[in-house]
Amino acid sequence: MSQTTEEWEPKIVALVCNWCTYAGADLAGISRLQYPPNVRLIRLPCSGRINPFYIVKALQHGADGVLVSGCHPGECHYISGNLIARRKFAFLNNFLNYIGIEADRTIFTWVSASEGDKFARVIDEVTAKVKALGPATRLIKTD
Repeated sequence: MSQTTEEWEPKIVALVCNWCTYAGADLAGISRLQYPPNVRLIRLPCSGRINPFYIVKALQHGADGVLVSGCHPGECHYISGNLIARRKFAFLNNFLNYIGIEADRTIFTWVSASEGDKFARVIDEVTAKVKALGPATRLIKTD
């Protein structure tokens, strides 16, 4: 049985910084803020540690979208990890655009530990953007 577009819900992988975004997600949960359950968080020590191939692998294995989120510039617990992540992400976005992946499938944000409300808004926005694009069909790896 196939799903209609209205029934379809996107699968989103979020690669998040342990110190800021993950703590912001925890605050959103503690505050009982409502946001779509489409996102699966993967906690990493720092957004600067994210290998761009993690994002490509997520898209290959069925994720409809990928969110990368870390500390605000100047607030990284590892001094400049978030700035390194921003550079990696910009390069990866150019590559994904070149091979035909829509820009709204991969999103980079800054969320601090005290921004639970912002985390919930980001998840709402990312889910809406990816849902508007529909299911991902490129890069899907068939085993």
